[in-house]
Amino acid sequence: MLSKHEAAEAVREAKVRTGITWAQLAETVGKPLAWTTAALLGQHPMEKDDANRAAALLELGEDAAVAFQLQPSRGALDAAVPVDPTIYRLYEVVQVYGPTIKELIHEQCGDGIMSAINFRLDVRRVPDPAGDRVVITLDGKYLPYQW
Repeated sequence: MLSKHEAAEAVREAKVRTGITWAQLAETVGKPLAWTTAALLGQHPMEKDDANRAAALLELGEDAAVAFQLQPSRGALDAAVPVDPTIYRLYEVVQVYGPTIKELIHEQCGDGIMSAINFRLDVRRVPDPAGDRVVITLDGKYLPYQW
């Protein structure tokens, strides 16, 4: 049986081999794009039917479909400070704007946090005359601290 990590690597290889996009995978699975991508990269368990559809589209075997269904150990970074430039920029955003985000959440919502469980993510490209923009939306349920 494949591990979640091995299955994620098989997905990345199969995407190159088949030319399948993340959007096509999400459409086949019937789930949101960001969720499907994260699931196939090992961060969420998939339901059996969804896992089988993804594996079939990617021309992967039953071992991959089974691995897609396993409960993950969440967190994909090998080091506390990421070295991949794209992921590092997000880390940098949190380093610079994290305290601001925290202050604004507390001022606007009260003493609490944004859920990463009841959560939606969207990534899109927006044309701009000065150069295309990347818009990342983090949409998490507000969870007040309860004492």
